Amino acid sequence: MKQLTTLSADQLYQRASLDELEFSTTQELDHDNYRFVGQERALRSADFGIRIKQNGYNIYALGPEEVDKRSLLENLIEKEAKKQSVPDDWVYVCNFEDEQKPIVLKLKPGDGIRFRDKMNRFAEDLPNVLTSVFESEEYQNRRQVIEEKVKEKEHEDFTEIQKKAEEKGLSIVRTPMGYSVSPVKDGEIMSMDDIKKMSEEDRKELEQEVHNLQKELQKILRQIPEQQRKIKDERDELNREFTEYAVKGLIEEVQDEFEYNSDVVSYLESAKKDIINRAEQILNPAAGNPLMQAMSGNKPDKTTSPSDHPVLWRYTVNVMVNNAKLEGAPVIYEDHPIYNNLLGRTEHVSEMGALTTDFTYLKPGSLHKANGGYVIVDALRLLTQPYAWDGLKRALMSRKLKIEAPGEMYGLFSTVTLEPEPIELNVKVVLVGSRLLYYMLCAYDDDFQNLFKVEVDFDDEMDRSPETQKMYAVMIAGMLKKNDLQPMKKDAVVRLIEHTSRMVSDSEKLSTKTNDILKLLQESDYWSRKEGGEVIDLKAVETAIEQVRYRSGRLRDKYREQILRNTIFIDTEGEAAGQVNGLSVVSLGNLVFAHPTRITARVRVGKGEVVNIEREVEMSGPIHSKGVLILSAFLGARYALDRPLSLSASLVFEQAYGGVDGDSASSTELYALLSAIGDIPIRQSIAVTGSVNQHGDIQPIGGVNEKIEGFFEICNERGLTGDQGVMIPKANVKNLMLKADVVEAVENDEFHIYAIESIDEGMSLLSGMEMGERDENGNYPDGTVNHKVAEKLARFASVKKQFTTQNDQAELHASTKDSK
Repeated sequence: MKQLTTLSADQLYQRASLDELEFSTTQELDHDNYRFVGQERALRSADFGIRIKQNGYNIYALGPEEVDKRSLLENLIEKEAKKQSVPDDWVYVCNFEDEQKPIVLKLKPGDGIRFRDKMNRFAEDLPNVLTSVFESEEYQNRRQVIEEKVKEKEHEDFTEIQKKAEEKGLSIVRTPMGYSVSPVKDGEIMSMDDIKKMSEEDRKELEQEVHNLQKELQKILRQIPEQQRKIKDERDELNREFTEYAVKGLIEEVQDEFEYNSDVVSYLESAKKDIINRAEQILNPAAGNPLMQAMSGNKPDKTTSPSDHPVLWRYTVNVMVNNAKLEGAPVIYEDHPIYNNLLGRTEHVSEMGALTTDFTYLKPGSLHKANGGYVIVDALRLLTQPYAWDGLKRALMSRKLKIEAPGEMYGLFSTVTLEPEPIELNVKVVLVGSRLLYYMLCAYDDDFQNLFKVEVDFDDEMDRSPETQKMYAVMIAGMLKKNDLQPMKKDAVVRLIEHTSRMVSDSEKLSTKTNDILKLLQESDYWSRKEGGEVIDLKAVETAIEQVRYRSGRLRDKYREQILRNTIFIDTEGEAAGQVNGLSVVSLGNLVFAHPTRITARVRVGKGEVVNIEREVEMSGPIHSKGVLILSAFLGARYALDRPLSLSASLVFEQAYGGVDGDSASSTELYALLSAIGDIPIRQSIAVTGSVNQHGDIQPIGGVNEKIEGFFEICNERGLTGDQGVMIPKANVKNLMLKADVVEAVENDEFHIYAIESIDEGMSLLSGMEMGERDENGNYPDGTVNHKVAEKLARFASVKKQFTTQNDQAELHASTKDSK
């Protein structure tokens, strides 16, 4: 039998060394330009994604949540963004031809605010300028000329007709009902009695004269409205002339500032035309007559803001993007990526019970602010917001930002809304999320890989070497400084580096989960300050590590208590056949711990099946069920070469009331089976973990540190005998980073850890017997494990054969008797 030795204490914990770095505290390390280590692949991918300018090369940063992907990407992006030019400003202005379709203007960086301020001042000055023009002597004189022209024409027409009436003995009389023609006698209007006294011939002649004169009067009266319309046109033309004269200087003052932009110049020309048409409303929105307002002295309220004025708001400017204070391209992090926060929104106000809006109520989203730069978004938050993902994809594919309510896309929006002109979009979107979410998007969203072509994959571990340990120390120094934490002593840094290997359960790796590292640094700082320290020492780090374990350890302690009180049956001494101590890992939130579990096997004559009781009651996961099926394959290949495997066996995790999954107990189950078949006692002082393949090779498993410590704690509480230990796969030796008390117990020869490569090695250790090799006749030596197992299986096969023969003879006899 191959001699097995326990692992030495040096193999159980790989200590770190920073001898090449001479420092007493992290303050002495050059950490000004520190960066997260172990992410070379992610850094190169991110650098490519940040710099490439082609369409669709947006970034998805994937990796564990414990890695601070956002901070690393922000640092890289901000460095690159500072080298880029500042993008243009964007503003919305009124579309004077269709107010529901605001116009967008692009201006140089910082000109958005200047243009807004100029137009606000323009709108504030406009009523005063118009008022002064309409109150001018020239305007009043020309207006008087127009009005007197009307009066003179009316006077001439009425004088002429009055003269005709007098010649015929008639008179034009003005009554409350209008004008009328009446006969006159001796300078007095004739009464009805006087008219009746006239002869029939004279009366008819008078009536004819009255009738003719009335026709001429009606003709004159009909001409009056037409003349008034002409006069109004002349007056309106006069108003337009003076309005244009009044605003020309104001408009030109703004145009001179922005003559480089043809769109702004065109807008100002349209604004001038609109002002000319609306001068009356500007001066007196209620009455709508600037002349009457000017004459009455009723001037607009100067304290009213242009945006609150019923007309002047049309000449204000809504600044959507202001890049005046930027140095380089913008970098925006959107922490609440709902649809409106990303793509902008249109706000409404209630007026007379109805919702109304205009271009001044357009509000920008993150994509507006990041236009020309970068926007970082949490992928999961984005995908859980209604319409947000579809809205982002539509904007990226069209390269345009169109503000619309989500309901408009589905015809659900019934109130008055706007259709603003879209803004050209040139932005790099960086999604930060998990690997699972990335692969799901690749599988189920046809647009995703065309829009997010750059995969930045963050690792959760890195190789451990003297060089990387030095880099790690510098990173720790930088994180302490950045987060205003106390500096750390050298031995504390060494302990922290060692603990990060424990975090990834690998003595040859270091954790790159920066959020977890920062959490430990913050808690170490707390315990240091609590003791009045000014530097984080080894004791503070040890306390922080232990307190994390303590805070989350209630369930672990409860389970251990049940074992120690013999509520859960676990033997740590003696021997038993068909019974082995396995090791199970529990992961709940931040809590990860292991505990021993009794695994038992029972055998009898059967058809060569191994029954997994957990699977039969639907408590077994697929990986565990696979592991049990492998056991049948192993038994058949080793012991049923020349006879059928006439075995029926059952396996169960005793006192397991939850689901069971994973194949780390498959070797344990095989030991229990071999023990039960050969009736071979198994040492209960040794717990077992490791998966097995069909050839009997022991394969590595996860959680090896927790499993060893879980069994050690039970043994330690009951009292170490020097015979107790744990058997692990040899491939897991590199994963060992055990607690100090376990290492000490091994060093004192009070506890043992065995590393094995095959079932034969493990069974020999557990049973104290040789496994045995087949001789040339295919037989195993007496007194070996294989001999006992093979002998028992041969007996099972013989019993089954005898039983089958007897049944066959009975059936044949019964059949013959029936035929007679």
